[in-house]
Amino acid sequence: MGNCAIVGINWGDEGKGRMVDLLTEKYDVVVRYQGGGNAGHTVINEQGKFALHLLPSGIFRKDTINILGNGVALDPENLLKEIDEVVEKGVSLTPENLKISDRASLLLPWHRDLDELEENRLADKKFGSTKQGIAPFYSDKYQKKTILAGELYYPEHLRKHLADLLEWKNLTLTKVYGAEPYTMEKLEEWLTTYCERIKPFVCNTGKILKEAQKAGKGILFEAQLGSLRDLDYGIHPYTTSSNTMAAYAPIGSGLPSAKIDDVIGVVKAYSTCVGEGPFVCEMFGDEAEELRKAGFEYGAKTGRPRRVGPIDIVATRYGVEVQAATQIALTKMDVLSYMDKIPVCTQYTVDGEPTDDFPFPAQLNDAKPVIEYLDGWKCDISNVRKFEDLPVAAQDYVKYVEERIGCPITFVSVGPERDSIIYR
Repeated sequence: MGNCAIVGINWGDEGKGRMVDLLTEKYDVVVRYQGGGNAGHTVINEQGKFALHLLPSGIFRKDTINILGNGVALDPENLLKEIDEVVEKGVSLTPENLKISDRASLLLPWHRDLDELEENRLADKKFGSTKQGIAPFYSDKYQKKTILAGELYYPEHLRKHLADLLEWKNLTLTKVYGAEPYTMEKLEEWLTTYCERIKPFVCNTGKILKEAQKAGKGILFEAQLGSLRDLDYGIHPYTTSSNTMAAYAPIGSGLPSAKIDDVIGVVKAYSTCVGEGPFVCEMFGDEAEELRKAGFEYGAKTGRPRRVGPIDIVATRYGVEVQAATQIALTKMDVLSYMDKIPVCTQYTVDGEPTDDFPFPAQLNDAKPVIEYLDGWKCDISNVRKFEDLPVAAQDYVKYVEERIGCPITFVSVGPERDSIIYR
């Protein structure tokens, strides 16, 4: 069985979690390879409804090994809360089916503080952070100023390392932001309360992945957020602080030798965006609120109302290209069923000229959407399981998007449940 990456094509929130949950029955290992607890993957199955933030979406398959890779921003506090929540609902999580890379860096308590302090300093120019400490964490990681999860097994070394980081970080907290300094006592409490509990899950996951690869087992790589939030290829500076690309999966998972055979890009049948930054196709007013309510578009992590718009062909085609997607899962098609006419953003106008190309970030605020309308189908499609049983207008919508973005749509989701899917 080959290796597959499931990635977001747009701004995130496309429905990756439901696709990972659906497809994990075909894979032996699921790996989260980047990002942290700043976004949510909503999964609905026979065990209930779950909003996952750090846990891989393969945890609901009892024979699947789930790994948090070295590229993840590992927040022990939030991870434990999440583990406790899913275990309370009857999901089994043990060191046998959940493993944390010993090379994953730990998100420290001061990272969340710094995130909020900087957003407050930026005021009207804020980036729209979820204040989960992600940007300060990755900044420190690339300065080599973090703790590796594996250091939990070397307590004497760990405490010396923490003491050095504490002295350095307090300079920023107190002299730049005028905030209260951290103490070693506070860090000791954090170690005892949270880190000791995640310690049994920490191991050499690179070895596990190499053995799985050698045995010919299938590995599914799960990404967070989407192409337009990628640190290098997204709508800079309104991006996340990690690489959301399928190409990063081998590095962030702990298996640099991995070859990705298939990249399933997830695209919502309309557009949504949580947080700040340019969003060319954005709807406003009553039209936006109607779509938001129909799709229940509120952030899984923050509860914030998502900004909404029609499907954006320009942004989606760009996302397909940078992810090197081989196939597309189109999600939440059922949400559009209330519309008489369905808007589609087919092009942008930049400097008065129409374009099919996604602009450089500095041009995005001045870009305008070109909107066309397709016929709606005005009926409930949530129980349809065969493409040919969809109304002709719904089939035409899928075919239109497929042709314009240049990538085959092989899955059409018509509901949040695991089996609410049409295979093409």
